[in-house]
Amino acid sequence: MLGDSERLLTTEMTKITTDKNLVTLINVFTVEPENQQLLVDIFVKAGEAMSQQPGFISANIHKSLDGTRVINYVQWRSQEDLAAISQNPETTAHINEIKELAKGNTSLYEVCAICEAKQIEI
Repeated sequence: MLGDSERLLTTEMTKITTDKNLVTLINVFTVEPENQQLLVDIFVKAGEAMSQQPGFISANIHKSLDGTRVINYVQWRSQEDLAAISQNPETTAHINEIKELAKGNTSLYEVCAICEAKQIEI
């Protein structure tokens, strides 16, 4: 059985592009190392709930190797679509769980440049 943090894995990478009018939300959370995986699992559950919302594009969850941070990189079609998740009780419940575990810093961004390798092997 897959763990919470493995359920949303796909074979495709999120496409980061400057030619779309997307909104990027980046959450950087500081967490006690013993709670890092729990926080990741909550973000995965929140991503599953958000994936059903209009305008959701993708969410990518990263955890620091030292166990003290989790970063959530989320793409939305518009700021209005992002704002609408505050009306969803399931999403709000996940946000409250996250706030209980970690201290966060959230900002909205636009992609302004991309540098990629010519050829990569994964």
